[in-house]
Amino acid sequence: MITKAYKFFCGCLVFCGVTATLTSCDDFFSQDSNDVLYADKEHLNNAVDTIYSVTGILTKLQTLADRTILFGEVRGDLVDLTSVASDDLRELATFSVSDDNKYNVPSDYYAVINNCNYFIAHADTALRNNSNQNIFMKEYAAVKAIRAWTYLQLVLNYGQVPFYTEPLLSKEEAEAAETANIADLQTICSYFINDLAPLPARYNTETPGYRTIRNVESKMLFFPLSVIRGDLYLWRASITGSKEDYRQAALNYYQYIAERNGTSTAYPTTLSYIRWDPRSSTWNSSESRNWDISSEKFEDTGELITMIAGDSIPSEGHYSELCDLFSSCNRNQYKASITPSQRMIDISESQAYCHPSYDGSSVEYAPPGLPDHQSGDLRLWNVWEKSFERDRITGDRIETQDISKWGFSNTRQDIRRSRNVHIYRRMMVYLRMAEALNGAGYPRMAYQILSEGLSNREIQYSVIPYYMTGEDRSDSLFLARFDFPDSRYEVMTIGDWVATPSADCNMMGVHTRGSGWTPMNEYYQFPLRLIEENDSMTIYAEYPLDYQQAYVDSLLLNEEALEFAFEGTRFYDIMRFALRQSNPGSFMAEHIYARRGEANRPEVQAEIKNSLTDQRNWYLRWKGKIGY
Repeated sequence: MITKAYKFFCGCLVFCGVTATLTSCDDFFSQDSNDVLYADKEHLNNAVDTIYSVTGILTKLQTLADRTILFGEVRGDLVDLTSVASDDLRELATFSVSDDNKYNVPSDYYAVINNCNYFIAHADTALRNNSNQNIFMKEYAAVKAIRAWTYLQLVLNYGQVPFYTEPLLSKEEAEAAETANIADLQTICSYFINDLAPLPARYNTETPGYRTIRNVESKMLFFPLSVIRGDLYLWRASITGSKEDYRQAALNYYQYIAERNGTSTAYPTTLSYIRWDPRSSTWNSSESRNWDISSEKFEDTGELITMIAGDSIPSEGHYSELCDLFSSCNRNQYKASITPSQRMIDISESQAYCHPSYDGSSVEYAPPGLPDHQSGDLRLWNVWEKSFERDRITGDRIETQDISKWGFSNTRQDIRRSRNVHIYRRMMVYLRMAEALNGAGYPRMAYQILSEGLSNREIQYSVIPYYMTGEDRSDSLFLARFDFPDSRYEVMTIGDWVATPSADCNMMGVHTRGSGWTPMNEYYQFPLRLIEENDSMTIYAEYPLDYQQAYVDSLLLNEEALEFAFEGTRFYDIMRFALRQSNPGSFMAEHIYARRGEANRPEVQAEIKNSLTDQRNWYLRWKGKIGY
């Protein structure tokens, strides 16, 4: 069965048993004859049909992989387009996407959704084995998570979308569904929060056991329920401002962390960082410790959580073009289409890199103006390499770049490191948990994730004392639900930073990953209001909660840029933060306008800025059938 599933996943099998065909070329539900699996079967009640169906859905997901990244990155503020970028990419960057743009194909989302709907409607979840265990519940839960993720991507990109949960098996059903029920982001989030709620907790981490497909561990092809739930709550909270929704988002993200490797193990941030070599006096050499986000192995401290697998060569059906867009290679004549924007450089270089002395008694900060963007945070420098090639005929110099997050391409040997598109990773869960905690009214807990990391000891002494007000102690009791046992989570100390970390040390602040030792960084502190300062004492007071939240939000949005640049999250991150503002359109417009760059001429950027003040212009449209 695994062999058959493997062949199916590679696109080598033709779907069979399909009787319904949706043929209208003007419908975004337009599908070909293999778009609905086993439509002549009333139940999917054997292993072969079930594996074929699930791997078929994974195959359909491949069509969404590249655009998930491009929609989130090209429309954000961290990248610019080069002169060789296609018109389709340029339309994305200028928020002027036409109906025939190759990325503007809503039917691809509905192909996934319709197959999920069919599976959910027909999978025999009551079937049990000799041990009285449900045979297909893992698949059922996994497909429900895929459907929720796909609908979330669809509505984030189109704003309001036709919504249906039953399989469409005829042209008439498809045409009726186009206008029957139009859902916005809040509606989508609410529906799937409720839809996923009844699924047993065990399926937060248990996924279909298909072993390895094309050298990919199949568990990495699925979307953890608790992470999806966290996203749904976080997006809904960003719209409604509900403290309870923020709490539920944080708890769901925490649930994934707590259960990722089993309930008696840890899933720490680990000591993954880039720092200046203490022996260097010129600040021009660095050392990395376990800073690798490219590994696709499912390990206890593995960074990757979910990916969409792709094909390895262009002649195959679902070859990712991301490496060719972000990096120089012979396939694109060494000319990348997407490059870091001036805004990305500004955010990176505005950070104060903090380097402690050998004994930890003092610090110094990296000077400005270092070559290769080595001033400030080091994560951009670590993933962005600029070089040059010589034209083989003319000998002319060709400027090249590599963005290692999308498969480092050696310009001479053209080696592709990865063909797969990464969707979720560990730091994303930690930072979104911080985002949710801040929104729920716990900015110190969120800041703790950024600055030092979490353990029960740190939570007890550095966070909870600030939330002891109120007779019911509900805030402190809520924070106590985030259990990071000291026996499994040990926060890094200054001694660990300047010397060899202890064997048990496994937690650090996310900001330290690229900006040096954050706990001693005077430019990166939790905000306090100076009340009095004299020779004998300095007195500080707390700012109001809303001020603290706004300040920590600004740290979080910058941290997400530093950590996730070029990974396809930026536009969505800005959107989430914008929705929390009193004037979302102004917030969005100001951030996108700041991208600057050669391909974004001032007059074009001014037009984009003016357009984005209207929220309806944040989204794509297609033939008047979807979008605002």
